[in-house]
Amino acid sequence: MTPGSNVPLSAARITVDVAAPVRLDVSGLLLTGDGKVRSDDDFIFYNQPSGPGVAYRSGGGTAPDAITVDTAAVPPDIEKIVVTASPDAAGQTFQGIEPTATVRDADGGAVLATFTPPQLGTETALVVVEVYRRGGQWKVRAVGQGYANGLAGIATDFGVTVEEPAAAPAAPPQPAAPPVAPPVAASVAPPMPAAPPAAPPAPAPAPGAGKINLDKGRVSLQKNQTVSLVKGGRPLLSQVRMGLGWEPAFRGADIDLDASVIAYGPQRNHIDSCYFGKLTILKGAVKHSGDNLTGEGAGDDEVIVVDLGRIPPEATGLVFTVNSFSGQKFTDVAKAYCRLVDAATDEELVRFDLTQAEPQTGVLMAKLIRQFSGEWEMTAIGDFVKARTVRNMVDPAAKAL
Repeated sequence: MTPGSNVPLSAARITVDVAAPVRLDVSGLLLTGDGKVRSDDDFIFYNQPSGPGVAYRSGGGTAPDAITVDTAAVPPDIEKIVVTASPDAAGQTFQGIEPTATVRDADGGAVLATFTPPQLGTETALVVVEVYRRGGQWKVRAVGQGYANGLAGIATDFGVTVEEPAAAPAAPPQPAAPPVAPPVAASVAPPMPAAPPAAPPAPAPAPGAGKINLDKGRVSLQKNQTVSLVKGGRPLLSQVRMGLGWEPAFRGADIDLDASVIAYGPQRNHIDSCYFGKLTILKGAVKHSGDNLTGEGAGDDEVIVVDLGRIPPEATGLVFTVNSFSGQKFTDVAKAYCRLVDAATDEELVRFDLTQAEPQTGVLMAKLIRQFSGEWEMTAIGDFVKARTVRNMVDPAAKAL
């Protein structure tokens, strides 16, 4: 699955386990229609392993922890169950850790879906997936939303009471035994190891660790950076243009490249491709400007118009690619870039300049991924592949989602 995608559940009882190279604490929260728990009893974790229709199972350190959901036993006022994960080691982030959620038939063991959240960094806790009901049908949605303030941050967001510890008495002048960690409410989170009395504040997140949006104007991305297409608190769901441009690296040499966009579903399944040979896909929500045979001239060489609000729900990911049908390599190309432009105002919103080149015939430039909340995110890719046609780009692009 890709972030924001969903699949219907074919089993009434399902288990979600979350595996990683390190041990993770996995928990579940039962949420009503307002996105909150009814009480702290709706927070299911190892100190409170069962609730109505939801149960926690420990992996004992040799297998991943899991949350089981019996959809038939979930109370009618509960609309979703979110499954969260956090590293067991105190203060550890998800940097370099790729957790994978696997949704299984709890009775037969068949795998129904898998999801690996992309590009994690300074997050110390994660909403991995949510199991929710819609129109009488239960579904699972890939989320991948990170929190920098740990499991307590997630719990607070969803209405769990996090009790503040009482102030510790002044230390006596004589040396004393190390202080014992103050108690934390049993229904909130596993107790954390005691901190030294005068611990320094946590360092600020590294630049780029937070989610960037469009509120401060044009965003210039570097490879693997992501921007949320949200402006003024609202998702950008209007028409945008993805302009792709390049110039010949050597004066007098034409360079014939083809820009395309490939649409995928929630299981990275290929839905359709928009390129010079097929100028419209997804019922007109994506349109191509046509082929440029030389790369000469200022401005965008090829443009793909995307109506974000009209993308059908089965399409959750768009990957923008450039390939050389004639076999010319990207070492023969200069100033390759892609840029996202507001079609109504001509305002450039996001830009990614390709700063390196490899002797390959294809490049994955950027991707647009629909999030579970409805907004779209754009991520710069910049990966080179051996592919001369859009058909050859389908598999590499799916792996980049």
